[in-house]
Amino acid sequence: MRDIIKMLVVLTAICAASGFILALVHSVTKEPIEYAMLKNVKEPAVKAVLTGFDNDPVKDRISIDMGKDKKGKDVKLVVFPAKKGGKTFAVAFESSAQGYHGPIGVMVGMDVAKKALSGISIVSHSETPGLGARIIEPDFTDSFKGKSMDEELGVGDISALSGATLSTKGVVGAVNKARGLFDKYQSQMVK
Repeated sequence: MRDIIKMLVVLTAICAASGFILALVHSVTKEPIEYAMLKNVKEPAVKAVLTGFDNDPVKDRISIDMGKDKKGKDVKLVVFPAKKGGKTFAVAFESSAQGYHGPIGVMVGMDVAKKALSGISIVSHSETPGLGARIIEPDFTDSFKGKSMDEELGVGDISALSGATLSTKGVVGAVNKARGLFDKYQSQMVK
């Protein structure tokens, strides 16, 4: 009986120490991981959809509170403002929609004055290589440039990908979702 109690105490101590170490490592690495994600994934996407700025959009990013998700966690919209002479003329932020194999993350750049797309860049996807994965090609992404954000886009408004209808619809859906977010939060995005 004493052996069992002794074993339980030792195992409890080992588990408690392991849990503490994991929590410590998580708290120490959380910010560097977020920064690496911003620097290596988001920043190239922001620079692909915004041009002509004299600020650092990643450094000047704005976090907008959008409420809570189904699990009660805070939902934030991170907006990257492009400024010229201190005045915001364009913004970029990530939107997503369902593609063929999963969610497609799209960085959407918008010219504030023209209320038009300055460009899109695919941030993440799990689409089929050779078919749906062609959503990252410039021929497809460039077809969004200059499109008005006054009304929803349809698949016929851009150079749709043959054989990848669901992937195309996913990107168009993400852009339309971004349009709705821009309409709703424009006053907070452009200060």
